[in-house]
Amino acid sequence: MEDIDAIAVLQDPVRRRLYEYVAARGREVGRNEAAEATGVARTLAAHHLDRLAEAGLLETGMRRLTGRSGPGAGRPAKVYTRAKAERSVSLPARDYRTAAELLAEAAEQAGLDAGLCEAARRRGEALRGSAAPCGGLDEAVAVLAARGYEPHVEDGGDEGAAARVVRMRNCPFHAVAERFPPLVCGMNLALLEGLLGADGPVRARMDARPGECCVVVEDSKNNDD
Repeated sequence: MEDIDAIAVLQDPVRRRLYEYVAARGREVGRNEAAEATGVARTLAAHHLDRLAEAGLLETGMRRLTGRSGPGAGRPAKVYTRAKAERSVSLPARDYRTAAELLAEAAEQAGLDAGLCEAARRRGEALRGSAAPCGGLDEAVAVLAARGYEPHVEDGGDEGAAARVVRMRNCPFHAVAERFPPLVCGMNLALLEGLLGADGPVRARMDARPGECCVVVEDSKNNDD
């Protein structure tokens, strides 16, 4: 019942807004920032943020938000980040994760990587339906957000906006990808290739970072010879 209790905490609209704000930042968030962003008083924000932490939906820490250290730097403030644990509810309880891990283990042992990727690509194409390939990064962000990837656009360093990439803070297959990374990350890449379209102005490629999805999306022209 722990997952049900945790998710029930989000029924309060203020609490839900605070959770969604912290989750979307991808970094530590202080009480003042969260309160200002959601339009509530700091004391109310603090109450709800702590309630979310008690439910296991947020993790807490202490950090000086001034960026300074030593005398005059101010006292450390309580900060919040989204909890790494996954939550799901099924009534009655069902164990799809174990089934997915068993299937992934069998596929890996049987060397079915290519077949799995082809099936994932076809599924992505089916999800896209009759729509044209994704028309650009802004459209890709909307498509990925609808699939739960939590995308955000990141500038490409010295090359600026011309080299922007879409990175994703969430992997929908994280639990299985942790145990079978080559198999599941390859499947994820193929799925997104089918979903976004292989011949359009954007492309998906592998670029793993700790704590993020293993795939990024970028303008196809970024890699033209």
